Amino acid sequence: MRLFVVAMLLFGFPFIMSKVVDSFRNCSEFFFHGQPPMISGILKDSVSLDNNHYKIICQKYKNEYRFATFYGTTEKIPVFSAYKYTGHYKGRPHIPWMIEPELEPIDGEMRQPCVNQAFPGDYWAQKQLNRGHLFPNSHTADQNTSESTFTLTNTVPQFETFNNGSWLRMEENVRDKMHSHCRDKDNLTNTLAYVLTGSVPSKRQPLNKRVNIPLYMWTVFCCYNSSDSRWVSEAHWAENIDESKDPDKTISAKTLVELQQFLRKKNNREYKLFFNDC
Repeated sequence: MRLFVVAMLLFGFPFIMSKVVDSFRNCSEFFFHGQPPMISGILKDSVSLDNNHYKIICQKYKNEYRFATFYGTTEKIPVFSAYKYTGHYKGRPHIPWMIEPELEPIDGEMRQPCVNQAFPGDYWAQKQLNRGHLFPNSHTADQNTSESTFTLTNTVPQFETFNNGSWLRMEENVRDKMHSHCRDKDNLTNTLAYVLTGSVPSKRQPLNKRVNIPLYMWTVFCCYNSSDSRWVSEAHWAENIDESKDPDKTISAKTLVELQQFLRKKNNREYKLFFNDC
């Protein structure tokens, strides 16, 4: 590990000191009732069923766990990131994009980064795609958590017009809704929502011949609605495409059940995203 970290520094790529772990139990706080999603064939009971392909990352930054990610090393994009929305930090930090050294093979060899993940160079020399957050920094409650989202294990290649268009507008609308209505059931003065955001891989030509460009993006939250005194959920998904010819496109809200059916159809797997369906 020490040699790999030195290599990262030599190549000029900052790294985040997260933990690639065997189970989400190490960072279960980011999931509703402490229960991560169940995805048939790849994730069950907080454990990856294919550890050669799918890695569990407890995203640690400045000595605190900030969110959690289920990461596909073949596609070099996350399956999903999970986080808690507890408030809105205003501002965007000026911080270089980070990578996760624990995802890389430890064999004592110097190599060009990275084998199992995207790195900043994958995005050079192209203009249509940018790094789209799964846990958006606009959904973070403080500066340190905002900075922690700038790791490439929390991003996918998104068309810039989509990332800054309908997807951004949806993120802002969802943030406002969570901020207004979602509360900690045990302390109604505190804002709290559990959020999952993920991607559906595509068969497109990969970015830089390495990184999968997702066909769809999806997100869903579960929270206690203090106005209605009940648990609620809301989902969104959209195709990751160039929206330059449709700049006013909107993404309509769907139900959790509809999202799970959509993901089952697209990925041929069963999904149970929240404990007891929220």
